[in-house]
Amino acid sequence: MEYDLNAVRQFIKVAENLSFTVAAQQLDVTQSGISRAVNRLESQLGLRLLHRNTRNLKLTVDFKTC
Repeated sequence: MEYDLNAVRQFIKVAENLSFTVAAQQLDVTQSGISRAVNRLESQLGLRLLHRNTRNLKLTVDFKTC
């Protein structure tokens, strides 16, 4: 299976900043575009990468403890 490397790069920025807004600013793209890319990546992988709601965003796995 092929993955969209741009979507992976966008997810990494979101994960580094724990913010779609900051990631979008850093990558000079729209927040909604990043959100769609991450949703598409999660769908391709068949798993949730982020727990998110209107007030909170966190990784599903804490890679610092792995």
